[in-house]
Amino acid sequence: MLYWALVFLVVAIVAGALGFGGIAGTSAGIAQVLFFIFLAFLVISLLASVFRRAS
Repeated sequence: MLYWALVFLVVAIVAGALGFGGIAGTSAGIAQVLFFIFLAFLVISLLASVFRRAS
């Protein structure tokens, strides 16, 4: 998931540098959403690991 967030971030940077504002904005938005989903999964995974060790 983090891989796809980085891919869309790179697409947004390249599109922004070439002047494609709409594509850059869309790609940046997708990258942002995927990054926050990745962070949520990371937190859930860490909490599950802590609770498994406590049991």
